[in-house]
Amino acid sequence: GPRSGLGEEKKPLVNVAWKDAANPAAGYEYLYLSEPDYATLPAGTVLADKLTVGGEARYRLDAVIGKLHGIGVENLRGSGMIAGETSRAYEDIFTLSYVTGRSVGIGAYLNRLGQRVIQKDEGPMILTGYSALNKLLGRDVYSSQDQLGGPQIMLPNGIAHMGVPNDQAGMEAVVRWLSYTPETVHHFAPARPTADPVDRLVDFKPTATPYDPRNFLAGTVDADGRPLRGFFDAGSFTEYHAQWGKSVVIGRARLGGQPVGVIAVETRMTETRIPADPANPASSEMVLQQAGQVWFPDSAFKTAQALSDFNHGERLPVFIFANWRGFSGGTRDMFGEVLKYGAYIVDALRKHDAPVFVYIPPHGELRGGSWVVVDPTINEEMMEMYAECNSRGGILEPPGICDIKFRKPDLLKLMARNDPVLRELSAKIGSLTMVADIEACQAQIDARQEALLPLYLQVAYEFADLHDRPGRMKAKGVIREVVPWETSRTYFYWRLKRRLAEAKAQAAFSQLAARKITRAEVSGKLSALATASGIDWEDDRAIVELMETSSAAIESAGRELAFGAVSAQLETLIAPLDAKARADLLAFLQSRVK
Repeated sequence: GPRSGLGEEKKPLVNVAWKDAANPAAGYEYLYLSEPDYATLPAGTVLADKLTVGGEARYRLDAVIGKLHGIGVENLRGSGMIAGETSRAYEDIFTLSYVTGRSVGIGAYLNRLGQRVIQKDEGPMILTGYSALNKLLGRDVYSSQDQLGGPQIMLPNGIAHMGVPNDQAGMEAVVRWLSYTPETVHHFAPARPTADPVDRLVDFKPTATPYDPRNFLAGTVDADGRPLRGFFDAGSFTEYHAQWGKSVVIGRARLGGQPVGVIAVETRMTETRIPADPANPASSEMVLQQAGQVWFPDSAFKTAQALSDFNHGERLPVFIFANWRGFSGGTRDMFGEVLKYGAYIVDALRKHDAPVFVYIPPHGELRGGSWVVVDPTINEEMMEMYAECNSRGGILEPPGICDIKFRKPDLLKLMARNDPVLRELSAKIGSLTMVADIEACQAQIDARQEALLPLYLQVAYEFADLHDRPGRMKAKGVIREVVPWETSRTYFYWRLKRRLAEAKAQAAFSQLAARKITRAEVSGKLSALATASGIDWEDDRAIVELMETSSAAIESAGRELAFGAVSAQLETLIAPLDAKARADLLAFLQSRVK
């Protein structure tokens, strides 16, 4: 925290004006300096009013300024300046704090302002020491700084991204994190050589039953000890914020050596623990159950925080393995600001400056508001959405939509068309004339309908489910492609490599044109180049190889775009000028060119 101190040179000179000199318990009126002592002080080191009491000249102290600079509020101003610089630094460069010892006050805030935090087990982050809090509370409530800001507090609440036992592990974690980052914020992180081939299949396949999503990210082993390789390069996945917002898994990994950010969804039930407050004897630890495939306030905030970290200082492409049924909307979670944190996800995606791939995995589903906050229209320049063959997407789940759009009367009509027994009974009842016979036949119809109702309800669910399948998503243009899981690693490697190559070309073209060139403009030039070369524009691998072997043609295309952009700007500038002014400007430009 900021250094604090007192005007030590004035301590021996201070006198006390008691209300009753014989009874100090009555209190004092003011502190003062005698006239001789006041005369010895440098000008401007105290603020005082001159008084005369009983013939004695006194200088009543209003403020002590001190001879030394850096003993009070001026240090707080310095801390504020550091805080502002750290906050700006997070947006401008890569920031990471390693908490190796105690961080107090502004020191703790600086860690959070830099956002990314690795905390050692013996490195508490606190605002006030436990002994000072005990004095404030009037009793010994806290026994250590760890109770206030140790890893058991800062890891579950999301302040610290990762905990480490010692400095050796801490430095390894720092270096590993740096390995995912680019040279500057204007570049993408470089790909490193990998022994894991990009054209292999993804062995672990998500199931319809709950599973650990880390298995398809990093790979695992089966019951016989055989390796099941995951989506990303072997050994490249590192999880962060593992103890916070457990219904979402976030981390960093590599695909074909290229660093990327990762967001996946926990399908199993998880627990969130809220510790008891030692200062409140009536409080107790709370354990909250959180269902899988649902965004809760903490996991929604975690998702938004991860996207912000991936973007600021890291500029990582992001893979979102989207498998959410929606946001938690109960009273507790609405009070816990789930609506606000869900909106933060949209804010983070809108600002993201690297490709974002949203992929619905096998047996995954994306519905309602959870689709809305990751829809590519949020950031069409950067975002793309894909679905696996066995995934689903829609507004409501089949039972929900059938309660509204496929009710019992519709089911009865479906039965009447498809069940031969009902058709026979319906034909029979029309020919009956006796009331008793009609009632008996109707009873048979009712009994048959009741027996068939559960079966036809499943038929209705299947019919509704047909509206949620990838084929309809593709036909409606809400996803770019249906990608089989087994070959998804290869597909997305080339798609990622292409998007990064296009982004680099876009940056180079923008620099030439002195304005932002859109992705559509870049695609137009590259598409023309692909057509001239007889290459399918939709073949990502072929386009990547074309760009790698056609640098001169791409540079020429960039200069054409730049010329067009500058010409348009010049035309806009000279439009208001009269003929003479235009002629003078043209002559001036020609002279400068010569």
